[in-house]
Amino acid sequence: MMMLNLTLRFLLELFALTALGYWGFQIGQSPISKVTLAIVFPVLVAVVWGTFGSPAAPFRLSGSARLLLEITINGLATIGLYITGHPLLASIFAVVVVINRVLMHIWEQ
Repeated sequence: MMMLNLTLRFLLELFALTALGYWGFQIGQSPISKVTLAIVFPVLVAVVWGTFGSPAAPFRLSGSARLLLEITINGLATIGLYITGHPLLASIFAVVVVINRVLMHIWEQ
């Protein structure tokens, strides 16, 4: 069960990046800005996560700082889904992220 939770965690990270890319595409005003924002949003978040949040991060945050980073990234993805007209998907994503994070804390993952 613990391995499934880690797998879910990875899928939630991928979904957050996808949601951020979708948000970027939706807010772009021209075709070039749509594509640019759809690429820049998730890449920027992936770089920040890879630098500060991932298990192999060179400057890995811990404790409250890491939790704040997770909340920020997943919160932005949730907001992006909501703003682009997907409030139900945003709500489901947020609830699943919270459940996943609670289980990670309980199982010390």
